[in-house]
Amino acid sequence: FMMHYSLSSGDDSGGERGLLHTWKGYSYSVTPDRLLLPGPVLQVALGTRHGVLLVEGGLVYSFGELPWKQSQVPDSAKPTVEGALSGQRVVAVAAGSFHSGAVTEDGGVHMWGDNALGQCGLSGLSTVPNPTPVALVDAEAAPPQTVPVLELACGGQHTLALSAQREVWAWGSGCQLGLNVAVFPVWKPQKVEHLAGRYVLQLACGGSHSLALVRCLGPQDVHRPLVDKCRQCNQLLYTMTDKEDHVIISDGHYCPPGVELTEDEGRREAPPPTQGLKMSPSEPLLSSRTSTSNSLAPTDGVVPTQDSEKEESAATDGPLTASDSAPPSRAGGGAVSGVKSSLYPDEQAVKEYLKKLSQAEQMAKASAGGTLVSWLTPASSTLNSLVASCASAVGERVASTYEALSLKKMMNYLPRSGSPAAGGLTGVVADNTAERVRLEDSMQAKKSSSTGDIREEEAEGLRRRLSLPGLLSQVSPRLLRKACLPRMRAVALTPLGGAVPEAQELFPTLQTEVWSWGRGEDGQLGHGDALDRSQPLCIKSLNGKEVVRLAAGAHHSLALTAQSQVFTWGSNSFGQLGHMESPSTVPRLAKLSEGIRVWDMSAGERHTLLLADGDCFRPIIYYSGQQVKEEAAEGNAKELGQQEVEEEERPGSYTQQPVLLPFCMDLGYVSNVSAGGQRCVALSDMNVMGFIASLHELASAERRFYCKLCNIKTQIIRPLLELESLGSTLGPAATGLLHTLVGRFSLLCHLTGQHAASLTANLRRVRDVSTLLLLDHGSIFLDSYSEYCSAVGNFHVMGGFQTLTKPSLDFFGKSPELLKRLSECSEENPTMADLLVVLFYLPTRHLHEYARLLLKLVTCFEVSSDDYQRLQDSCSKFEALDLQLKRKRKDADNTLHFWKSFPGKMTDSLRKPGRRLICESSNKALTLQNAGRFSVNWFIVFNDALVHAQFSTHHVFPLATLWLEPIPEENPGLHGLKMITPEETFTVLASSPTEKTKWLRSINQAVHRALGGPGQKAEPPASRTASYAFYKDGRLKEATYEGSWLNGKPDGRLDKVFGEFVAPNKSLNKNDQYVGHWKDGKMHGLGTYSYASGEVYDGSFQDSMRHGHGVLRSGKLNTSSPSVFIGQWLQDKKTGYGVFDDITKGEKYMGMWQDHTRQGNGVVVTQFGLYYEGAFKDNKMMGTGILLSEDDTTYEGEFSDDWTLSGKGTLTMANGDYLEGSFGGEWGSGLKVTGSYFKPHLFDTDKEKSIAVPEMLSRSHSRTLEGLEVVPQHAGPITMERYHAIRLYLLKACDTSLHPLGRLLETLVAVYRMTYVGVGANRRLLPQAVNEIKSYFNRIFQIVRFLFQDLPEEGGLIPEPTAVLRDETEPESPKAGRVVSSSALLLPVLLPRLYPPLFTLYALDKEREDDVYWECVLRLNKQPDLALLAFLGVQQKFWPVSFTVLSSTKDACFASAVETLQQISTTFTPSDKLQVIQLTFEEITLAVQALVKQDFLWSMDDLFPVFLYVVLRARIRNLGSEVSLIEDLMDPCLQHGEHGIMFTTLKACYYQIQHEKIT
Repeated sequence: FMMHYSLSSGDDSGGERGLLHTWKGYSYSVTPDRLLLPGPVLQVALGTRHGVLLVEGGLVYSFGELPWKQSQVPDSAKPTVEGALSGQRVVAVAAGSFHSGAVTEDGGVHMWGDNALGQCGLSGLSTVPNPTPVALVDAEAAPPQTVPVLELACGGQHTLALSAQREVWAWGSGCQLGLNVAVFPVWKPQKVEHLAGRYVLQLACGGSHSLALVRCLGPQDVHRPLVDKCRQCNQLLYTMTDKEDHVIISDGHYCPPGVELTEDEGRREAPPPTQGLKMSPSEPLLSSRTSTSNSLAPTDGVVPTQDSEKEESAATDGPLTASDSAPPSRAGGGAVSGVKSSLYPDEQAVKEYLKKLSQAEQMAKASAGGTLVSWLTPASSTLNSLVASCASAVGERVASTYEALSLKKMMNYLPRSGSPAAGGLTGVVADNTAERVRLEDSMQAKKSSSTGDIREEEAEGLRRRLSLPGLLSQVSPRLLRKACLPRMRAVALTPLGGAVPEAQELFPTLQTEVWSWGRGEDGQLGHGDALDRSQPLCIKSLNGKEVVRLAAGAHHSLALTAQSQVFTWGSNSFGQLGHMESPSTVPRLAKLSEGIRVWDMSAGERHTLLLADGDCFRPIIYYSGQQVKEEAAEGNAKELGQQEVEEEERPGSYTQQPVLLPFCMDLGYVSNVSAGGQRCVALSDMNVMGFIASLHELASAERRFYCKLCNIKTQIIRPLLELESLGSTLGPAATGLLHTLVGRFSLLCHLTGQHAASLTANLRRVRDVSTLLLLDHGSIFLDSYSEYCSAVGNFHVMGGFQTLTKPSLDFFGKSPELLKRLSECSEENPTMADLLVVLFYLPTRHLHEYARLLLKLVTCFEVSSDDYQRLQDSCSKFEALDLQLKRKRKDADNTLHFWKSFPGKMTDSLRKPGRRLICESSNKALTLQNAGRFSVNWFIVFNDALVHAQFSTHHVFPLATLWLEPIPEENPGLHGLKMITPEETFTVLASSPTEKTKWLRSINQAVHRALGGPGQKAEPPASRTASYAFYKDGRLKEATYEGSWLNGKPDGRLDKVFGEFVAPNKSLNKNDQYVGHWKDGKMHGLGTYSYASGEVYDGSFQDSMRHGHGVLRSGKLNTSSPSVFIGQWLQDKKTGYGVFDDITKGEKYMGMWQDHTRQGNGVVVTQFGLYYEGAFKDNKMMGTGILLSEDDTTYEGEFSDDWTLSGKGTLTMANGDYLEGSFGGEWGSGLKVTGSYFKPHLFDTDKEKSIAVPEMLSRSHSRTLEGLEVVPQHAGPITMERYHAIRLYLLKACDTSLHPLGRLLETLVAVYRMTYVGVGANRRLLPQAVNEIKSYFNRIFQIVRFLFQDLPEEGGLIPEPTAVLRDETEPESPKAGRVVSSSALLLPVLLPRLYPPLFTLYALDKEREDDVYWECVLRLNKQPDLALLAFLGVQQKFWPVSFTVLSSTKDACFASAVETLQQISTTFTPSDKLQVIQLTFEEITLAVQALVKQDFLWSMDDLFPVFLYVVLRARIRNLGSEVSLIEDLMDPCLQHGEHGIMFTTLKACYYQIQHEKIT
């Protein structure tokens, strides 16, 4: 709230700012008094006979009659400082009739004055002489917290506070508190629960009523928690009732105590209009909105609105205004989203209810006080109350079916689709004129309204919430059906929130509601009646009116809108409402002459003050209400009372409408006005260095501009959109563009309104440039104008304004004075189209106004100041955009003119909304070289394409793929330009060197802009990224390439150019697609090719052929494809080593390939356990090979075909017997054998055959190394620290496929898994799998040593960082240094990725031994600890607990060692597993040391039984596999150390358990 008033001009005295003038009444003889204060006055608040002033620096002064002061103030006219507030920095003050309040910077509240009715919030005192703190405590928070306050409002007997959470707190007496209490006064501030969860913007207190300005609930309020229980009566605010297939949600909660409203009052908002109710011509009571929105209907559940007396508030911030949920339209016949929540309890109840309803309606007409649901008692059941809510909905519906009449009009302008440019906003707002509904209409509607559509609506499954009779309501789906039009989205003429998302919080909101409560005997609540309301209630007729400020007098209320209009209601006995119409119980416009824009206002006891803009921007003041005579002003209180009585009787002592105060121009630049009691106050500033005048001019210009835009919207755009003939005249394309344009106009209009409100608030409080939105958020304005101008241009270019001529003439007639006046057109006799163009381009002229006014402000500051720089920058941005948009408009005019002259047929196909003409060759300035004598060649350059038009054909070349080169002038007469496109190259000749230069520059700039550049550069880049569809016959016809280009060819200069290519496959009627790298226009490098047949190749390409390493998946679904090949390719064929998994046959081949066939050495495994290793030729097993079957039968010899034996061989049985001889036939279907049978020697049992592993072909590593980023390098020998750094680098490098090592690893892992998973999980493959891993890390180790040159070779030593002197007892410590080994460095990287397939092979290989071991483990584990220890021969001194405890316990001994050993299964690498074994030994030693209580050395005889016990109790399922894996992959340097001994012990335990005989 606080601002320092200092200007860079050096004016720090403040003597020119915040001057205070005070007067009474409006007679010509009045001259305001000037009150002198020590500093600028920031805020004034007036009570009945006193006032409070806030002066710069946070000081507070009181003046007038102050009876609560203990020492009588000598001069009541002279302000006295409130000393109790010294040291507190006050930011806001407020005054009630006889009490005052102040808010400090930290949100604290201080109150003083009369407290007889609790209005100061301090119990036990009838008066509070000095400002005293009052705490607002939120008792519901734990612990209770003090609530900081933003502002106060004080009334006759009550006070309201607005908290920093935007909630309302109240104390004092009367129903105007809005609290559900029966006992007054309320001494302690309490929260007004009924507004909890809403965002309150401002509060105002009258004598005995309260007003709140509330932001409509919008998307930004979703995060605000809505209260679900009433904190007063602890009942649910929302009730849900389950029906069979839907839920009914009701929020009709109303607390019982407080000012008790009868049920019928509660149901009623405004009585049905009766013949005596006169409608104000200036402001209709009825406004209609249609919502056919499918974008904003809440789908995740209903946005609940709290609502007191079954009247609904507008829940959504925008088009859904008063009716909280719109019917979700069924786009494309899809299901309706959201909950089906019908209002009706069930069909029977509704039928019965409808009968009663018709009777109730008759009663309602018969008596003005009667109501629809008077037969319901407050104690009705929940069901009844739901029926009641349904009833009130129907009743209100009945009164507002007049929409059927205007529906036909509306239906024709609902567009076919909402344009994205309109921000997806929906909702149609009818014009004010359309809102005027004759009395007869509503009476007629009552008679004709059918209750039949209730059932139809229920069938729609839509939730209906209806508003006031005759106020905002919805078009029924039945009527929509009658109109026989599909539901469509409509253009928003009232956008939601700011123009852009971030504007939501920065800009003041215009989507507001006014809520009122308290005493209503004078109609000051604005609900159309004189009833009291004890809970806040939304004034429906002000919804959508963009109220930005409220004020309350003793018995009347004021609302100021963003369009600078003032609505007034309440007591009008002294003309204080500014009009003479009745009844004054509903808001009506104050009567002001046209062009008067009000921007501040205040209300006193019987008068109103308005601060406005007139013809110039110097503010003027209007007064309406009671005249005050001089004597009365000076006389004492008693005389004053008599005077008032006389005046009330004397006619002519008050105004009929607001009158201008003659002296207001002498006061300087008034920034705000205040009224209270009979007094008036104005605060003004002197115009130092023109600064104040410039600020006022800026705000005034913005208000005027907003009113102008609103007038255009309501008087031109809305009527045009409502025309029935519009859709048919324009056609769908132009209608879409028009709706985009209207959407953009609405956003711009809304932004202007928000900006005007922000500038007005700035004038009222701070008057400074630091908060100007134009400076900090100028981009929002610039973008909005730019987008709007594009939308106008697009509509203009497509001839939209010409097409609008006829409908406009129909509507505005032959003499469009209104259009001329609004468009400020200066031409003599403009055509209708010209008028419309001028009108729609009018908003863009405001940019120049911004620039001019910012420049005026610039001159008020010193050149060196920051403000000067910010203003100067903003000014130049607006100037630059102004010039740019003028150019855009000129381009659109030229393009439209061109289309008029262009042959018709071509126009249709070439004319696009965003396309603008740059230049064309109709003057023969450009011709095609070597063209025929009679040929016509017309070249047209647009902003996106070059068009070459001939007699009847034309071709479009997109600019993004057009290259232009000037041809050197060897022939003096030829001025040639070479045009290159992906499929054509042609030469054009210019008529002269200047023409050649002009065309070259124009086209190049256009190309540069089309590529997203600024377009100033002379030449666009030769290399660029673009998409192109090929059109010429040939291999690429209809294919699309997206990627890098260089001079008309897919680019190959860069090593890796990424692009996408699509080629149609005619036979399969699908597309082939390639995504990957290119070189010289060919696929080159890594890529993915998806064939139309469903095959997918993922790997390396060279010259558009598969070449290098790749994976080919065949089959419809890649996840379960019938076959997968992974391996080497050579010029599109499988050649080299590869793995082929034929899932349909259940076979896997690993070996060599040539030209797509298996050729050379290979291995085949099948799902039936067959294993073949040997030679292949012509895709068959041919030559020498070995075949093993599941039962260990082995054949070694000649093969002629797959699984077919042919020739010499040896067949060995599982028991060792073998046949030698000549074999023939297919394996498994009877073999023919000629040969000898042998029974071998008993000891000759070596059946294991070594298996040859085909060497994995090494991939070229040179390219891998080139791409490496920075490798950590150090000079000097490798230390342990550097060794760890290398390990970390390798771990990181292998984690990302972007690093060549990571990419290599990813490929190796894919190959490994392909090889040994599924059919490949065959125990015969274990040695091969282990050797493959060793081969991997040996070869990767060579790469690592290439990267880190200093790394010692395999087996080399790295010294420890500090060689600690050892004891003599251990001369050779194993820790003297670290032995470098490839396995230690690379296994942690490789093994976790390859572990699953590898461990599976170990498990299969050790299956038999593991089964025997496991059976033994299960048997022995049934024993209790004591028995097992004894059985295993563990010495008794190692038994942890005494016999008595041990006799039956299990798993208690050495528990921590057992737990440690179990972790062996969760580790991957042998070194980690060995670490686990070592920790197990340490745990055993710790446990034993605790028992023996001395140091001792293990002997193997002692240790082995204890360790055997731990291994048994650990119950490791595949221990044999674990042991084998450690043995095969263990670091050789560890075999003879401590780890080696421990591992041998574990291995011995495994064998011991298998052979354990249990007696």
